[in-house]
Amino acid sequence: MEVRDERRWYVVQTYAGYENRVKANLDQRIETMGMEKNIFNVLVPVEERVLVKDGKSRKVSRKLYPSYVLVEMVLDEQSWYVVRHTPGVTGFVGAGSLPLPLSEREVRELMSRIGSEQAKPKVEINLRLGDTVSVRSGPFEGQAGPVVEIIPEKGKVKFTVSVFGRETVVETDYELLEKI
Repeated sequence: MEVRDERRWYVVQTYAGYENRVKANLDQRIETMGMEKNIFNVLVPVEERVLVKDGKSRKVSRKLYPSYVLVEMVLDEQSWYVVRHTPGVTGFVGAGSLPLPLSEREVRELMSRIGSEQAKPKVEINLRLGDTVSVRSGPFEGQAGPVVEIIPEKGKVKFTVSVFGRETVVETDYELLEKI
């Protein structure tokens, strides 16, 4: 095995649904085997979403990469052994038996995605263009109209209502709307 002296991020494959268990097992093994100098971080990348159903919103965590865990480590025989023989780990992602580290660009993109996901969760909007919605609260309470645009990154929906006899496009938060 090729030994690398620098810290790099590696992708570790796990059994389906075992990601958090592998993280806990690996964190414990790092501590009990004194590997803090070679294995630094274990990460299960998740994104937070706000799911709105029947007028009630709730936060939902969804794994970005099911069956994978990211490990920041210095790759040598001992650190490879500790990670590889952690219960629930099926192996490293790489060519043959050689683990391949993520590139700096991949790490930057992933960390920025995780950082922005944790800052503000995405809203999962359960509407389509043309669906008729009714406003549950706010200045347009009781108004109804068809959806003309959905903006998921902001959690907003644009729809048309009749104001003083004219069709007007209104933008509001998805949580304030109800599908008719």
